[in-house]
Amino acid sequence: MDYRGLPKGSIAFLAGLQAQNDRDWFAAHREAYERDWLAAGLDLVAALSGPCSDLGLLAVPRLNASLRRIHRDVRFSADKRPYDPRLHLILSTGPAFNRAPGVHLIIAPTGISYGAGVYGLSPEGLAAYRRRVSDALGRAGFEVVLAQAAAVGAVLDPPELARVPKGFAAAPWDGLLRRKSVIVRTAQAQPLPDWVFGPGAIDGWMGVVRGLAPVSRWLITLA
Repeated sequence: MDYRGLPKGSIAFLAGLQAQNDRDWFAAHREAYERDWLAAGLDLVAALSGPCSDLGLLAVPRLNASLRRIHRDVRFSADKRPYDPRLHLILSTGPAFNRAPGVHLIIAPTGISYGAGVYGLSPEGLAAYRRRVSDALGRAGFEVVLAQAAAVGAVLDPPELARVPKGFAAAPWDGLLRRKSVIVRTAQAQPLPDWVFGPGAIDGWMGVVRGLAPVSRWLITLA
């Protein structure tokens, strides 16, 4: 696919939506949404699909597949803003997008951020994870993929648990045990690089994805 980069109009649309996040503004800018958010996002996913497949990741150009919808679920949130002023892409290890381990790429009005992993390991997956990182060889393999993610600026979230799970002893590496999810991500958004808007965009994104994909591929070996 001959991908020429993200349209500058995408950033203008996202900035406007961030500044005035309401249904009237969105309705008045519906054409920009269709062109600069929906079509632009699907085009980017489609351009990533081939390179991602080589890494064992699914990039499916469809809403609620690799492109997360712009409408927010506000039913149980104190934040009632109806729209997410970002392009959020999910490159998944399986067809259950946003549930299977995957890579997340986010474009916001002022920067990009990204990460990989999975929220809320299943009981079976969590038990397998704890066994793996308790073993010196298994832990070493995990540390290798964490280092690859860190090389592109994505590091592990802090552990959720204050102490090691029952049946495990404290150790210098017990921060790996004191978690129920495995997420690596950028600590803050990075300035929008020029390559996002040009023909080098896919090479730029794939430089990030290659650093993150090993984390997600390691996680699916826990099944």
